[in-house]
Amino acid sequence: MRVIAGKCKGRPLKAVPGMSTRPTTDKIKESIFNIIGPYFDGGQGLDLFGGSGGLGLEALSRGLDKVIFVDRDRKAVEVIRQNIAFCGFEKQSEVFCNDANRALKALIKRGLKFTHIFLDPPYKLKELEAIISVIEQAQLLSVNGIIVAEHGGDIELPATIGELMLTRKETYGNTTAISIFKYK
Repeated sequence: MRVIAGKCKGRPLKAVPGMSTRPTTDKIKESIFNIIGPYFDGGQGLDLFGGSGGLGLEALSRGLDKVIFVDRDRKAVEVIRQNIAFCGFEKQSEVFCNDANRALKALIKRGLKFTHIFLDPPYKLKELEAIISVIEQAQLLSVNGIIVAEHGGDIELPATIGELMLTRKETYGNTTAISIFKYK
């Protein structure tokens, strides 16, 4: 696992010990950023199921101004913090140990808007549609923003969730799919 491009290109990232976290492979991460980027001229990101922080760190390396990382696993939060420090993004990052739904409520209270939201929950967690719906209803995504949802290949997300539209879906083998949502 490494940062693929940008300011921290080639920098290796620590993985969360144990089997509780499934990191996004470098191949899939590279594909995601080829679809949505590959580079950014500022913006604010949310890495809601942070794991090791790979997606958010890749976005920072490619030009986002700031990323908020959230994970409910304390081991994952510690690894995210270590990877942020290793990449030198401490001033551009916030890290929270929290459940996704509670974190969303806190972000809504802060009145934040994100240009990029990365959702990579455990595949057994089948809450993506509900989480995207909360994001849409609370207007956490900026008008020209994008949601990247990584999920099991067996999950079919609807073509629209509120005012958000599925603009692209890519499947990688039998196990992984990426769905991209934007405002209509």
